[in-house]
Amino acid sequence: MSAASIEGITRVSAQLPRGEFFGGLFALGCASGLVSRIIQSIHRLGWAEALFNTFEISVIVWVSCAAGIFLVFQDRTTGIRMSDLGMGAGFVLLVILPVGALSWLAVTALGIYVISSTTDASSRRGAWILLAVTVPMLWSRVLFQFFANLILQIDASLVAWILNTDRTGDVVQFADGSGSLVILPGCSSLANVSLAILCWVTVSQIVCHRSSAYDLLWCLAACISVIVVNVTRIGMQGISQWHYDAFHSAWGDVVSNTLILGLILCFSLLGARRELVGRI
Repeated sequence: MSAASIEGITRVSAQLPRGEFFGGLFALGCASGLVSRIIQSIHRLGWAEALFNTFEISVIVWVSCAAGIFLVFQDRTTGIRMSDLGMGAGFVLLVILPVGALSWLAVTALGIYVISSTTDASSRRGAWILLAVTVPMLWSRVLFQFFANLILQIDASLVAWILNTDRTGDVVQFADGSGSLVILPGCSSLANVSLAILCWVTVSQIVCHRSSAYDLLWCLAACISVIVVNVTRIGMQGISQWHYDAFHSAWGDVVSNTLILGLILCFSLLGARRELVGRI
């Protein structure tokens, strides 16, 4: 690259708002990661059912991505450093590869970089939200790969305790003795727990919540509530084959997911109620 080209890049980068630079990168990374999941959902369910299920991506994830990117774009500080350009180049190299997990890995790295290198409060808040998005979209899945048996057995133990029946691994006997219930990875409580954490981070960063000693309790309450709902639903399925058919259905998914979403949002809003009341 010639000296003139380097000088031109330096001149342009010195005038470019950092929010537009990093916001564009985050938007590209989230779009790449979400499109990968959308394509998988359409192939598995078809257009109509995939759209009805929001492409098997939680509404919390959609809202958090939009909120995080919006906050990053609010940074009007000008001046892109060479280290920023290097980070951006590495980010794009990961995102353009046709692997959804790499896009979320790139978002993780960029989120950490922005938090550690940016002084603008809005940009940092947005980066925290987008970093939290990677938990349900990537890191909880990675965690499940290593501890799948343990996680499923914990869920199975809670269900067996509710039904007062025997358990073998992740298999629980029906309460009426007519068969057994196998707890599959899709039924695990871990995914919803990661969404509870994401919702708490998103709400607290949007309203500029001031940290307090009670934050952990509110976040923990949200996590426990989704575990209770998930385990209770599985427990209802384990009463008999009729109950399994009734609760293990599309409508059962809608009811439980709506209840979980409501509880997560309720506890997150209660935890940030001081800032919310102050804005009313």
